[in-house]
Amino acid sequence: MNIDSFSAFVAEARKTGRPLWEVALIDQSADSGQSPAETLERMTRTLRVMREALSQYDPAARSESGLSGGAAARLRDAAAVGKSLSGPFLSDVMSRALMMAEMNACMGRIVAAPTAGSCGVLPSVILSAQERLRLPEEAAVHALLTAGGVGAIIASRATLSGAEGGCQAEVGSASAMAAAALVEMMGGAPEMSAHACAIALSNLMGLICDPVAGRVEVPCVTRNVIGAVGAVAAAELALGGIEYPVPADEVIDAMGWVGASLPPALRETGEGGLAVTLTGRSICERLAAPVRGKRRSERPLRQ
Repeated sequence: MNIDSFSAFVAEARKTGRPLWEVALIDQSADSGQSPAETLERMTRTLRVMREALSQYDPAARSESGLSGGAAARLRDAAAVGKSLSGPFLSDVMSRALMMAEMNACMGRIVAAPTAGSCGVLPSVILSAQERLRLPEEAAVHALLTAGGVGAIIASRATLSGAEGGCQAEVGSASAMAAAALVEMMGGAPEMSAHACAIALSNLMGLICDPVAGRVEVPCVTRNVIGAVGAVAAAELALGGIEYPVPADEVIDAMGWVGASLPPALRETGEGGLAVTLTGRSICERLAAPVRGKRRSERPLRQ
């Protein structure tokens, strides 16, 4: 079995009566040569690392650049004293997304799922949902399997690389993966997961990759929050019966086309976007980071 499309993913679930996570488990096991039990154990270890990373978050830690650190704690503390409009669940999702992204920036141990730059989306959504819904550990492991199946489809049809397809391929894909997994955690049908994937990915389509000073911090850290919240919104829409007009496979293909169409300046080169604003260039100079694309940066964007 080789699941290379969301339509095939859903069709296999319908034909066999298996949930998406089990279809993904069988497919991933066949692809890796591991037994389903070994694949489950590997995914359980992955979840454990995600949970440990969140537990080891240090509010006092700062990245080497000084651009990242402490934001998740400030957001969490504000929510704890009622300075939040989003409610406990979304506050948890947002603070955990920040935590994981800051852990990455501070050289902590994280899971690059699907990439290091988008590492906060999946754990924040899945672990917060598990806690909110009071689900057993295995439900979170199953959600990771579903997300992994979606990520494999995106990788085969488009890309997960910011250098190839912009941040839509990183945070956008992570958001789509989390949205599909969340639908299944909530008891939604496979078709609903497909719609959630399409909604989440289409809403971040065209997102460029423009790291300031070449570091996975600005704007990467806060984009994890947007990807996580977008995943929750997409799942809610799908669970509410909203069907996206464009099938998930076509949305994925479109994302791949958009990514290939982006100019190099908007694909992790540091030659465009926020990286070449006056402030972005000032940060780059302060950190004495190598400046790529000098021909484009002779005249920074006016403020």
